[in-house]
Formats: sequence, structure tokens, C-alpha cells
Amino acid sequence: MQRIGLTGGIAAGKSAAATRLEELGAVVIDYDVLAREAVAPGTVALGDIVEAFGPEVLDQEGALDRAALGAVVFADLDALTRLNDIVHPCVRRLSAEREAAAATADPGAVVVHDIPLLVETGQADAFHVLVVVHAPAALRVERLVEQRGLSRDEAQGRVAAQVDDEARLSVADVVLDGTGTVEGLRAQVDELWHRLAEERAAELAAETP
Repeated sequence: MQRIGLTGGIAAGKSAAATRLEELGAVVIDYDVLAREAVAPGTVALGDIVEAFGPEVLDQEGALDRAALGAVVFADLDALTRLNDIVHPCVRRLSAEREAAAATADPGAVVVHDIPLLVETGQADAFHVLVVVHAPAALRVERLVEQRGLSRDEAQGRVAAQVDDEARLSVADVVLDGTGTVEGLRAQVDELWHRLAEERAAELAAETP
């Protein structure tokens, strides 16, 4: 099994890269999806969040109001740290379960861990290959404003809450350029996929007596 870590700043294009990798045959473990599962109604993590931030972070049905919680944590780095300390251990447990299932189904699977906060959570050394989708912070702010409807202050807060570009790039094995079109990014993913397949084939050939 080949384990690939995939990350990138918010609005850099990571999701488009993950989608293409899945189309090419990778098993993609989306940590945003796992984070939602971790705080579903009835979970221990949701109870811990309510205890830490108050019942106002719940909606009328008792589910997590992500917008209300985001308004709190993205304006306060200490609050964001408290939230991460609650959610991240649960997400890691869920990801380990998904990876084990993928390995059982196909011992030769390519498993991509799609992790927005990969560097921030100290997982840079956990993968065979670490792929970073990069776009400068200023461009990502513009995308958040234009494409996701955030105010400029909100967009800047979301970007500032993540590790800076230099730290992310410093641990990358592969950097994909997220400044252009989605089609261009997908083409870069295709090239990476074929290169990794060739490298894996060469490794298997070398191991064969």
C-alpha cells in the first residue's frame, strides 16, 4: 500500500486534486468528511465542544452549527486550538479505520489522506509522499471572497488560521501549482499519478529475485 499525504492552504485547489486522484483509482480519505462524522449528534466530541464553547454552537436540531462555531474559533487562535484538541484525535481514529479497510480490500492500494491541516497537526513525516497544492495567500483570499461569499476579514482570518505558505512548502515532496485553471491542475495530477506508478513498478521490479 502506498500512503500519500495531500494538503494545501484553503482555496488553493486541494479538493480538485483529490477528486482527480480518486478518479484515477486512489482511495481518498477526506479529513473534512471525517471531521463532520466526528462531531455528529450524539458523539463524545460534540459534547466536549458544547462544554468548551457553549450551547450557542448548536442549531435548533441539536447538531453542530458550523458557521456559529467558525465565527468563534477563526477569530481566536486559542479557541481554534481548543477545538482542534477535541476533534483531531477522533479524526485520526476514523482515518486509521478507513485506511485499514482500504488495505484489507486491496493490499496494493494507493491511499490519499486529504488533510487541510496536515502540517499544523504534525503529520508531515507520516506518508511515503507528501503533496502540497500551492497558491499564494493573497490569491486564496480573493477566491474565498469571490467564490465562497466570505467577507474580506473572514477570508483573511481563515487563511491566517492555517500555517503559512513557507512552512507548508518546506515539507513538500511534490508541489502542484494551484494558481491556474482546474484543468491545468488536473493535468498536473495526471502527471504525478503516472510518475508514481512508474516509480512503484521500478521498486517492485527491483524487489523481484
